Amino acid sequence: MAGITSMPMTALAVVFAVALVVGNRKKKREGPPLPPGPPPTPFVGNVSGIDVSAPWLSYAKWGATYGGIIYSRFFSQDIIIINSEKIAKTLMENRSHIYSDRPVIATTEPLGLGFNSVLFRYGAKWRQHRRIFHQAVRPDAVVAYRPLQMQKGHQLLLDLLASPEEHVQHLVMHSGAIIMSAVYNYDTLPNNDPFMTVIEKATKIIVDELRPEVAAILSAFPILLSFPSWFPGMSINGRTADSKKYTKAWVESPFQYTQETIAAGTATPSMVSDALSKIEGKDDETEMTKAIKEVAATAFLAGAETTQSTLRVFILAMILYPEVQERAQALIDAVVGTDRLPNFDDRESLPYIDAILRETMRWNPVFPLGLPHAATEDDIYEGYYIPKGATIIPNAWAMAHDETKYPNSFEFIPERFIAADGNLTEDQATFTFGFGRRICVGRYFADGSLWSAMALMLATFKFSKAKDANGNDVDFDVKWSTGVAIHPLPFPCSITPRSRGMNAEKLQQLIRASH
Repeated sequence: MAGITSMPMTALAVVFAVALVVGNRKKKREGPPLPPGPPPTPFVGNVSGIDVSAPWLSYAKWGATYGGIIYSRFFSQDIIIINSEKIAKTLMENRSHIYSDRPVIATTEPLGLGFNSVLFRYGAKWRQHRRIFHQAVRPDAVVAYRPLQMQKGHQLLLDLLASPEEHVQHLVMHSGAIIMSAVYNYDTLPNNDPFMTVIEKATKIIVDELRPEVAAILSAFPILLSFPSWFPGMSINGRTADSKKYTKAWVESPFQYTQETIAAGTATPSMVSDALSKIEGKDDETEMTKAIKEVAATAFLAGAETTQSTLRVFILAMILYPEVQERAQALIDAVVGTDRLPNFDDRESLPYIDAILRETMRWNPVFPLGLPHAATEDDIYEGYYIPKGATIIPNAWAMAHDETKYPNSFEFIPERFIAADGNLTEDQATFTFGFGRRICVGRYFADGSLWSAMALMLATFKFSKAKDANGNDVDFDVKWSTGVAIHPLPFPCSITPRSRGMNAEKLQQLIRASH
C-alpha cells in the first residue's frame, strides 16, 4: 500500500513473513467475473498507489478507468467500491436484504465503540436501536425540535459576534449543544463543559483512528492490537485505552444526568426522558434502558461531528463564492426584512437557502466514503460476481462529483438544485446520508440544525477573506483533515456583522423580535 502511514506498517512487518507462509491467496473459481479493478500485487492485493489520506480520490480516479463498480482486494478481504449513485441504489436499496450488514471493523471494540449502533451488524439488536432512533427523529417528530434549534442558532450568533476568530470552536459547541439538549435536555456550559470536554476528547481519537487504512490493516491482522503501545508504530494501542475511558464517561454521565432529573421531577421532554417513560414497569425495562443509553450516545457521535463539519464547509463556500452569499442575503432581506431574523416559518419562501444547504453537502461530503456495508450472500450485478462477505464501499465523493449529473462539479453552484420555476428540484443529495436500511436515521433532525444555522448566519454576518496589513485579501490553499469524517482545516477569514453598529444588545433585540 504505497505511501501508507508508518503507524501500523512497522508492526506489520513482524507478521508479514508468517502471513506469507500461511497464505491468503484465493482459490480459482469458475463463473461470472469479479468487477474490473487495478491489477493485483502479490499477497497485499490491488491497493497499491492509493492515497491513504484521501482514498476516495484514488477510488474516483479508478472509476475513470474501470467504471462505476470496482473490485479491490486488501490481503484476504474482498472490497467492492461503488462510484455510481445508480449502482449504489440498485444494490443497497433495491437489494437491501443482501447489503444491509456492516463488516467487522477491528478498531470498534478497542476504541470503546461497542455501543455505537451505526457500526452494529445487521440483526435484532440493530433493529431495536433503529426503532428507538426512529421514534425520536422521524419526520413528524423533528418539528418539535425547531424551537431548540433556533435557540441554539441565536446563541451561535452571539458567540460569533463576541469572538469571530474562534468560529471553529463556536461551531463545535453549537452542534454539540443542540444534540445534548435534544437527547438529554442538558444545557451545555459556554466554556469547559464537563460532558462536552470528555466527548470532544473521545471524538478526536475516534475520528483519527477510524481512518480507513488503519482499520483495514488491523482487520487483516488483528494480532497487532495485542502489541504493546511502545512497539514502533503501535501508538494506537495506547490511544485505545484513553478512548475507552472517555467513551465510558460519554455513554454513562449524561444519561445519568437525565435519570437524576426524572427522579427529581424536574425533567423536561428529551429523547431519553421520552423513551424511558414508555418502558417504565415493562418486563424488558432493564434491557431497553441499556439500549436507550446506547442510542443516546450514538446520536451524539452521529450528529454533532457531521453538523459542525458541514457548517465549516458552508463558511468556506461563502468565502470562496461571495456571489452566492450576496444572492442569499438579498433574498433574506427581501423576504424577512432587517428588523428580525429568519425562522422556520420563512423556509418555504427561501428556497435558495435550501439549495445552498444541499450544495454544501454535495460539494465536499464530510463522510466522503460513507460507512461500509457488507454482502451477506453471493450476488450478481450486470454479469459481475459480488462474493458473500465482501465489504461494499459507497464512494459519496465520487457520486458528488459525477459530471453527468453535476456539471462543473468542483464549483459551488446552488442553482443546480433550483428548477426552472424557481422551486427546489427533487434532488436532495441524499447519497451523502447513506443508502437503504442503513441510511442516516437522523437526517431530518440534521437538516433542521443545518438550515437554521445557515439562514441565521447569512442574515447576520458577512463571511470574507481576511485582509493583510495593506488591506489586500489573504489567499489560502484549502487543506482537509483526514479520517472517517473530514472538514476543512482552519483558514484565515473575516466574519463581520452585516449591519453597521451591530452589538450584543442590538442582536438580542433582533432575536427577541424573531419569536
